[in-house]
Amino acid sequence: MAPIRFAFGLHLHQPVGNFDHVFAQHVDDVYRPLIDALAGSGFLPIVLHLSGPLFEWLEAHEPAYLDRLGRLAADGQVELLLAGFYEPVLASLPRGDRVEQIGWMRDAVRRRFGVEASGLWLTERVWEPELAADLADAGVRYALVDDRHFLVTGFAAEQLHAPFWTESDGKRVALFPIDERLRYLIPFRPPEETAEYLRELRGAGHQLAVLADDAEKFGGWPGTKEWVYGERWLERFMGVIGGQIDRGEVVLSRLDEALDVVPSGGLAYLPTASYREMESWSLPPDAALRLHRLERDLGEARVAGPDGALIRGAHWRNFLVKYPESNRMHKKMMALSALARARGDPAEPRRAIGRAQCNDAYWHGVFGGLYLPHLRDAVWRNLAEAEAALRRGEQLAWEVVDFDGDGHEEVWVHSAAFSAVISPARGGAVEEYTIFAGGINYANTLTRRREAYHDLALERAAEEATAAEGEAASIHAIEEGLRLDVRPPLDHDDRALFVDRILPGGVTLDDYERGDYWAIVSWARRPLTHAVERRNGGIEVVCAEADGRSRLEKRIRLESDGRLMVRWTWDPAVAQAGDRFATELSLAAPVRIRCGPAAEEWRFPIETVAKSERGLDRTRQGESVTLLWPAELGTAQVELEPGTPV
Repeated sequence: MAPIRFAFGLHLHQPVGNFDHVFAQHVDDVYRPLIDALAGSGFLPIVLHLSGPLFEWLEAHEPAYLDRLGRLAADGQVELLLAGFYEPVLASLPRGDRVEQIGWMRDAVRRRFGVEASGLWLTERVWEPELAADLADAGVRYALVDDRHFLVTGFAAEQLHAPFWTESDGKRVALFPIDERLRYLIPFRPPEETAEYLRELRGAGHQLAVLADDAEKFGGWPGTKEWVYGERWLERFMGVIGGQIDRGEVVLSRLDEALDVVPSGGLAYLPTASYREMESWSLPPDAALRLHRLERDLGEARVAGPDGALIRGAHWRNFLVKYPESNRMHKKMMALSALARARGDPAEPRRAIGRAQCNDAYWHGVFGGLYLPHLRDAVWRNLAEAEAALRRGEQLAWEVVDFDGDGHEEVWVHSAAFSAVISPARGGAVEEYTIFAGGINYANTLTRRREAYHDLALERAAEEATAAEGEAASIHAIEEGLRLDVRPPLDHDDRALFVDRILPGGVTLDDYERGDYWAIVSWARRPLTHAVERRNGGIEVVCAEADGRSRLEKRIRLESDGRLMVRWTWDPAVAQAGDRFATELSLAAPVRIRCGPAAEEWRFPIETVAKSERGLDRTRQGESVTLLWPAELGTAQVELEPGTPV
């Protein structure tokens, strides 16, 4: 019987904007010892994808590591894969940007390692059918997707140990299904179980087994460093599988070799899909809870079987619906990409836009992602860099567009110094306020919102989920171990700058910080009419309401240097004695605030409780600054001076 080909694939990645010490720690704990062990034991060839952000960091700080990979690649012992260079979810990009990102990666691999790459690591395995044409246009011959993508289409699991072919617009690409069982066995279960599974596959006549997964599982996730190296899992794994290799049962294989010699599984057209957990994470809370309870009612055995593939969550793009903060970054990136294309694709802005396309800050699952302020800061900083270059020398101007794609118009005001987006549909809230000189979007905070795992952690508050003896904690064990005694505070409204309300006189700062209050009037979600005026060298966006209940006019004035002033007039008759007009600024960075007349000021840190690989993390997202005036005044004014010492 011929040996089964075993493609052992690793994905090495750190996001744009991550801390230097995190890069360095992963080199020491994961990337270097993993390659040292595999190469030192001759457990080769392997398949490897090195993301662009990590590649650039290694070039600057650990070039010897790249030199070693280059020697292994030149010898054919490491097959290097393409991807979008800055690790974007390709489906989320304009189609031209997809090809560009892959081209950047191809050029980097050729320049640094002297080899040509033709296979692709598909970031987060997010597939959409038209990707086939874009991958073919980018010179990709084959890509890795999850076996789940096939299973949800109706393929049987026993069919999925071969490459398949798909096409779009008549352009073809091969697809390798990644074996989910191998992803869960390696490195979390004893090596003998992987060996037995490979033996079963070979005995059933299969010619190929494909593993491709995050290298961070081999020492970067909690508990895995001790398990993989301290308890010698990796050494035992190479010994056990090495024994199968010596006996002629298994041969380690590159994917390009497998594509040439393993017979095709045939034609496949896959739907929009990602891995099982991603599809669950992208659901809104109530739907995610219903899915969780449906799977629990069906039972683990049935969910793990063929029927389980037909039970699905949402798709990656739904994160842009679930989290408006993600959508604003995404739509700003799209707008600037189109602007750069219209202006001849200058190289520096295009690279900055490419860095802003890094996927991690746009979504949230087990890993922090969107909930990590430094990753969102990096996206906005790169967008600011790109826009500053594209608008160099421009005068103050505005556009009225549906900027975020929700069917409501926004007002985009910009100059060579700043960019701001105002939403009349949200009571004239300022959703973006970016000053190019500092690379800061002062509105880059995060709403304290309910997550499905809050509910589940509250339900499990008295339980402790621990990994069984002889295992390392997988994603599922981490999630099952979450517990909460008290629900975190939730916000009534999405956060932005200048969210306006009239509060009862009895509301205290403590009530307000907890979200334990009701506003007499809230304009946070109330559509206002709007007009834009050029006045005294500045631009004023005039938002107004006259519905007989809470008459309001709000004038938002922006100067060419980025100074921002807001002036309100409202009808005092909508309030009672002691009530207060309040405007809330959710600030990502300190800014000087001038009020007229003088205002009472409430401040508290905006903190979220979010799931991470360590459990539940409390993270400071910014600061809430609320300015309050007696409602009987009927008028107030605020001016912001960004960049001025506070």
